[in-house]
Amino acid sequence: MLSVAMATLVLFTTMSFTLDMHYCGETLVDFSLAQNAHTCGMEIPQSENDCETVVPEQSCCSDKQIVVEGQDNLKLSFDKVSFEQQAFVATFFYTYINLFEDLDKNIVPFRNYNPPFLIRDIQKLHETYLI
Repeated sequence: MLSVAMATLVLFTTMSFTLDMHYCGETLVDFSLAQNAHTCGMEIPQSENDCETVVPEQSCCSDKQIVVEGQDNLKLSFDKVSFEQQAFVATFFYTYINLFEDLDKNIVPFRNYNPPFLIRDIQKLHETYLI
């Protein structure tokens, strides 16, 4: 569970995205993460004739764009590792490897001993049977 959380954290800190928003007046009309936000259709159209010098009227609509840049360099520098860090890593690996060293052996302490002789069968003597 912890590894999934850490992988998700790394994914979201390295991911970049852009949020496009379209306002009509002070009201948010549309926003989009994947593409440009759709307009409300109230923009002032641009004149097709470049020779006309018309003073443009102020539009009530505005577009806003928020860009979130993700972290780009994740390479850690191992050029300067102190002696304490080297000792910690070496000790950690040594103890981790020795932790599972004897788990594959199945030790049975009574393997070399014979069971005791059966003098009389107590269940049969008392007529007690497990079902």
